[in-house]
Amino acid sequence: MNEQLTGETVELLQALIRNQCVNDGSIDSGDEFRNAELLRDFLEGNGLEFETFEPTPGRTSLVARYPGTDPDAPSLCLMGHTDVVPVSPDGWSNDPFGGELIGDEVWGRGAVDMLNLTSSMAVAFRHLVRTGQRSKGDLIYFAVADEEAGGIHGAEVLLDRHWDVLGADYVLTEFGGIPVNGPEGAALMLTTGEKGVAWRRLKVRGTPGHGSRPYGTDNALVTASEVVRRLADYKPAAQIGHLWRQMVSVMDLDEEVRDALTDTEKLDWAIGQLTPMVAAHAHACTHTTFSPNVIHGGVKTNVIPDEVEIDLDVRTLPGETHDDVQAHLRAALGDLADRVEVDVIAETAATESTTESPLWQTLAKAVSAAPGGSRIIPSLVTGGTDSRFYRNKGAVAYGAGLLSPSVPIEEFNRRFHGHDERIDIESLALTTQLWLDVVADLWN
Repeated sequence: MNEQLTGETVELLQALIRNQCVNDGSIDSGDEFRNAELLRDFLEGNGLEFETFEPTPGRTSLVARYPGTDPDAPSLCLMGHTDVVPVSPDGWSNDPFGGELIGDEVWGRGAVDMLNLTSSMAVAFRHLVRTGQRSKGDLIYFAVADEEAGGIHGAEVLLDRHWDVLGADYVLTEFGGIPVNGPEGAALMLTTGEKGVAWRRLKVRGTPGHGSRPYGTDNALVTASEVVRRLADYKPAAQIGHLWRQMVSVMDLDEEVRDALTDTEKLDWAIGQLTPMVAAHAHACTHTTFSPNVIHGGVKTNVIPDEVEIDLDVRTLPGETHDDVQAHLRAALGDLADRVEVDVIAETAATESTTESPLWQTLAKAVSAAPGGSRIIPSLVTGGTDSRFYRNKGAVAYGAGLLSPSVPIEEFNRRFHGHDERIDIESLALTTQLWLDVVADLWN
């Protein structure tokens, strides 16, 4: 591993964190222009041409293309988002936007999701350009805004409007690279598919009145609380997909538990035998999930509310449709279903890329040759990434990375959108080298 490049990745990651491109889902948040400008300054001076896109003021995305030698060869895009989710500072041991290097770890919001990859990709990209290492196919660096709020001001709209600039045959982005030690030795999970997004806004209506006389009233908030309870209690049928089966095959578990994790009749029991973090992941990989996360309603303490809105995060399994989500909601709400108006906030079906590709073979070779080399397995990510927008355009997209085995999988997952988010230097070094190894081998 190249110490100079690792140092550059650390420094760039620190700077990206300190820019505080916090995306809370509102139009005026994000301010990704700060990280777009930082990355442009980092890459400039190497003869590259840049394009920036700003579909919404302040929500800037940056793209740089390094032309290949063969216009007919497939192109590869290294895509990293530049926004991060909000923090609760009181829960942190250190400044969440300090970007401090403490011991061998860089601390700060985005260190894991996903400024670590965004910075390592930029360092590898600049190194290839500086050293004149041209590949057959075009190499694209895409620093994209608004991933954390669904890509409305980023990948979704940009790929529709500017495919001539942003189009690629292959894409590498988040989330992947976590090592798992199982019965057959070490394996590395790389993402080949992700669950669908089916966010809904539920409106519950009632009748306004004076808060001093609640008896017998039609209080929208009381009805909404029952709606939330029913959604939380809803238990859709489990589905065992091929990606989950492959994941289970490499987990270090008691044989009885491992077998039960692929048996729909025993799955609930098996999930209960897992640690909380792994159990949550296992449940999400095998069920459509419903999480009521935001509620708005009421106008004043002494006024009975006549309308309450609930924002519901629904994640669908492969093959599920809009109608399936509607059926789930009716089943969950029962006799309250007709009391609830349902609006779509965002909706994208689950996506998956084949592993029958030269890029998958290249990743397998690069990972096996890395320190502590292991085999790779395809996996399903339960959250959303911008991969889906490329997959829906016909590109092969994987979530990749190469993370140090020194951090247990449960601890690493806890840092996603959590307190004390941080990444170790070894992971930054391994991942920066991974991009270089992939580019060196892909077109050979």
